[in-house]
Amino acid sequence: MAEDTATEDQTLEAAPSEGEAAPAADAPAVPEWDAGDLPAPAERILNQDEIDSLLGFDLSDDDSSDRTGIRAIINSALVSYERLPMLEIVFDRLVRLMTTSLRNFTSDNVEVSLDNISSIRFGDYLNSIPLPAILSVFRAEELDNFGLLTVDSNLIYSIVDVLLGGRRGTAAMRIEGRPYTTIERVLVQRMVEVVLADAQAAFEPLTPVTFNLDRLETNPRFAAIARPANAAILVKLRIDMEDRGGRIELLLPYATLEPIRKMLLQQFMGEKFGRDNIWEGHLATELWTTQLDVRAVLDEQVVDLRRVLNLKVGDTLILNATPESLIELRAGNIPLTRGRMGRRNHNIAVRVEAPLTPAAKTAIQGGPT
Repeated sequence: MAEDTATEDQTLEAAPSEGEAAPAADAPAVPEWDAGDLPAPAERILNQDEIDSLLGFDLSDDDSSDRTGIRAIINSALVSYERLPMLEIVFDRLVRLMTTSLRNFTSDNVEVSLDNISSIRFGDYLNSIPLPAILSVFRAEELDNFGLLTVDSNLIYSIVDVLLGGRRGTAAMRIEGRPYTTIERVLVQRMVEVVLADAQAAFEPLTPVTFNLDRLETNPRFAAIARPANAAILVKLRIDMEDRGGRIELLLPYATLEPIRKMLLQQFMGEKFGRDNIWEGHLATELWTTQLDVRAVLDEQVVDLRRVLNLKVGDTLILNATPESLIELRAGNIPLTRGRMGRRNHNIAVRVEAPLTPAAKTAIQGGPT
């Protein structure tokens, strides 16, 4: 009886339901795959745009402040130039000075504009310089470090064309694949010296700095003035001479600006950090009117403690001094000077007989006592 029930249950399980179609008799059996035998799904490969987006490299965007991805993490240690407010004022002044000086230099209508100011690593900048170009290495004497001034090929040929009498209204001729001639290098050097003189004048209200041209290079590897990972400030200037022109890029490593970093942190010209002129004058006035206790010491003796404890009213202490002896004037423990004791009207007075002691002068000047 139990066997019949089990056989009937198996028959019911094997029978198809009413909504399902019965499998065809001649249909091939479907093989059962093991989970380990299943083919692995195809791996998706990133294209170049996605790789650049992940790494944060975007060649179409020159502004490094909007970088994302891994490159943004790498450059997170860079100090934004916006934290140095005075730099923008200095470079705005440089643009105005260059506009006037380059007009006098070229005898042509020159317009100088400030494209942007950004922070960049020195190695990245060297790799991004479009060649051919002339790189001018200059030295900041008071800051005891170097800077870099890059002149692109468009501006080089434009300056040569203007200075040698090229006709207006025609684009400067570019000849690729050859080194710059001596005449071209000399003309560019004269222009660089004009720009450095303007940069020196632009920094003058902030701090006196002398920029001296050190050398001209055409290979970026020979213009290395800092380590590749060092941060720097990059200033891009656009120079237009009617239908001709080009770019000048001024690069200053942070190590060069470090000696004047406090000045560059000022919000406006002439700001004093940690100093208030009004309060300083008030404090100086109060110091001059400060009351100071001065003691006139006629003599000093070393006596036994027993004798001091046994002093009584009427005891006499004999001093090692005469009416003509010099007495010492003291302020606290500092000896000031010496003088003679006398009488003026009904008061005992001291007439100073010597200048201030070295100890007193040192104490007044704030040195160790």
